[in-house]
Amino acid sequence: MKRRNFLQCAGLCGTGGLVGMVPAALAQASAAPDGAVPKKSTPLTIRPYQLLCTVCSLGEEGHEPVRQYERARQIRDALRRNPDVPVTLACHAGALYSFQDSGTGEDTPESDEFNRKRDLDVLQILGLAPGCTLPARALFELLLKGLPTVSGICGYDTVTGEAWKGCPKAAGDNYEKGFEKGVRALISPRTEEEMAREKAKSLQALYAASVVPVRPHILVCAVCQYGEGLRPGYKEDNLPELLDLILNRKPDIGIKMAKGADWMICAPCPGRNPELNCCTHVMGSGDLDSQKRDLDLLQKVGLKFGSTMKARDLYRLIFERITTTHGIPDICIKYNTMPSVWWDECCGHLFQGNPRAKYEKGRRGMMKKLNLARNK
Repeated sequence: MKRRNFLQCAGLCGTGGLVGMVPAALAQASAAPDGAVPKKSTPLTIRPYQLLCTVCSLGEEGHEPVRQYERARQIRDALRRNPDVPVTLACHAGALYSFQDSGTGEDTPESDEFNRKRDLDVLQILGLAPGCTLPARALFELLLKGLPTVSGICGYDTVTGEAWKGCPKAAGDNYEKGFEKGVRALISPRTEEEMAREKAKSLQALYAASVVPVRPHILVCAVCQYGEGLRPGYKEDNLPELLDLILNRKPDIGIKMAKGADWMICAPCPGRNPELNCCTHVMGSGDLDSQKRDLDLLQKVGLKFGSTMKARDLYRLIFERITTTHGIPDICIKYNTMPSVWWDECCGHLFQGNPRAKYEKGRRGMMKKLNLARNK
């Protein structure tokens, strides 16, 4: 598939679930408590073209080492240590962007013009600006959604002059091989064993709790799951178990509005980063989208983080204020193009036959079970 065609069709595709996590040793307890500030990581500053070299190095099979592959291996090592390390893309982009100028110290042997054009090509295709900083996971997922080939970037079918010979590796298919391996070749996912252990521990805590901390917007996600017919047990989160507890055993259990991907509900999720207590779905940037939805929901129902209500009363309030996920684009529906750090499969009503049906069905069913006012 040519790059142009890929980018044209990308807007009609879901983001999938390419996720990975830090080691299991970090997955204990509820990570950062409400209000805690995680330790800041020092950004890794690289050139945009080095993103391509990192993927290209994954496809290397017995070839002699080259300078850019040595740097690529350093980047891969950094990702293994911290999959969400912030990465800043710096390049030589002229006077307006001189605040982030990389200089030419890491230019490859090709010409100055080639190095500058290649960096800007990468940024333009990904829709990023010189000096931008993203978590490594998010950056590589974006790359692996939007750039399936280096043809026309690292090398050209026609060499128009001495300055434009391009990288010798571009003539092979190392990058394409690395691209096919995907983000899991760079960032290992959470293991099934780890997630199963966390599921068991968190459910034990859930069933013993008098107050359950939950990030606000997934209370609406739970309604959609219920409408879809998901019931315990569900591997990837504890929302069906929470609803079962509320609907069938403890309708007056306390629910606390929590910041972050709280352990009691999100412990077994493939996209949870236990160390940062955050979500890495949505192309590695799920916590950004999740925070926005949390705040949007809190505004709709008039609550704040730390607010605690009985589950029945809380869902009465939610169902009064949120009758449908259609027509409230500030919570569930967004209109960002894809690839985007804001786009996931719940956002785009254009990409689903009837995205509101699951919520509305779940709402009707839960109102009946909780003996709430009849749905109009």
